[in-house]
Amino acid sequence: MKNLIRFDWAVKRLLRNKTNFKVVEGFLSELLREDFKIKSVLESESNQRYYDDKFNRFDMLVENSKGELIAIEIQNNTEHDYFQRMIYGTSKLLIDHLFLGQKYEKLKKVISINIVYFDLGQGDDYVYYGKTNFQGLHKNDTLQLSKKQKEIFLKSNVEEIFPEYYLIKVNSFDETAKDTLDEWIYYFKTNKIEENFTAKGLKEAKEILKEDNLPEKEIPDYKRYLEDLRYQASMAWSMGIEAEDKIKKDRDIEIAKKSLKEGLSIELIIKITGLSKEEIEKL
Repeated sequence: MKNLIRFDWAVKRLLRNKTNFKVVEGFLSELLREDFKIKSVLESESNQRYYDDKFNRFDMLVENSKGELIAIEIQNNTEHDYFQRMIYGTSKLLIDHLFLGQKYEKLKKVISINIVYFDLGQGDDYVYYGKTNFQGLHKNDTLQLSKKQKEIFLKSNVEEIFPEYYLIKVNSFDETAKDTLDEWIYYFKTNKIEENFTAKGLKEAKEILKEDNLPEKEIPDYKRYLEDLRYQASMAWSMGIEAEDKIKKDRDIEIAKKSLKEGLSIELIIKITGLSKEEIEKL
């Protein structure tokens, strides 16, 4: 079975074409558990409002028939502040799509979908969902919309007004597809789609995203992109090893210092820590 084009490349280059919408619609249908239809693909980079402001970039930004904004972001490299990046992204979208003079009720619903290839946070699952609720501190009740608000906003619950977040930690997936969403995550991790997979959009993805279908002029760019990913992964691994070595060395030095204070011989400290005689004598 030949590998398919990576999804992160495809959403930037191939899946913005209306004829290929079924691929992204299929993924979003499985994730959001609704029959999702793309109304339009929007510009995924917003302007800076101030000289020191950040650009807001998404790999894909779409609007559905309900006027909701769905931002898809795929991140390969470790970012310890990625949660803050998620907050910034949704906040910027809300601001950029509220025009001057409009009431706050015109704020668009934002759904932030984040596919990451690094270990973000600490948890046992590989798909997480976040939403906003208001819980009573004294009576432990959940704040609800009033009857009038429901009529104005056409919403049933407060959480439907606020941004929602989906986080898929690809590397934490064990490659055992237990449902149709897992079939998509299996593709994200392996670049393969098995014959028995039935998830929406995968049948189309299997045809559209064949590497053989890449336009000849894009093949060098795609190969360079894959090589860049391999290089970044190698650098991250090397930096991780170096960091572990430094932590171990610092720990050994602390042990050596305490051992010297306790009067242990240099020969014994060498056996305990693995430090050289010269390194210990410098302490």
